[in-house]
Amino acid sequence: MDRTTPSFPTDALRVEPWEDPIVERLGHDPRSAYVETFWLSILGPSTVWLLRRLVGGLEAEPQGFDLDLVACAASLGLGNRAGKHGPFARSLVRACQFGAARPAGPAAIQVRRRLAPLTRSHVARLPDWLQAEHARWLEAAACPAPAPSVEQADALAATLVRAGEGIDLVEQRLVGWGVPTVLAADAASRAWGASRHPSRLQPAQLRPV
Repeated sequence: MDRTTPSFPTDALRVEPWEDPIVERLGHDPRSAYVETFWLSILGPSTVWLLRRLVGGLEAEPQGFDLDLVACAASLGLGNRAGKHGPFARSLVRACQFGAARPAGPAAIQVRRRLAPLTRSHVARLPDWLQAEHARWLEAAACPAPAPSVEQADALAATLVRAGEGIDLVEQRLVGWGVPTVLAADAASRAWGASRHPSRLQPAQLRPV
């Protein structure tokens, strides 16, 4: 972990994606169960919520966006100011210290859209019961369950759409749950279309599986 302490402005910050193909492939969305279960006690809730907000912004504006630090701090319950020594600034610094983000200039930051799996040193900082849970997760990941069927993928997608998730996030979550990429995209598209036209038959019902 980088022990340097970056300094950020107090009014606005340019947020850009941190391109890293390896972490993109192996990592976990900040809104995933893995991050909530294991990274949360390492980063702290304020930093995790901040990363979720920043990654959501990058989904909407993939090339980057300008972040109003005062408004963001207030919306996350971190006060109505973004002083250099306040809780919001500490959350930004913590994200950089643990490799989830990095400074990209005096008023810019690059943010990972996915967080790497915990290292051994990170796991060692977890409570004993959570270390055991992480070991079980690694064991399960090494022996993945069979991919969901078309019907199962459609049911999962429909549930996510009803919960208010956008089509891109539905597809992303399905892939994270082991649904093949093409099937996830089809299921997300069908669920999204059905939510707009409830009386329309699902295409999966019209073709052999």
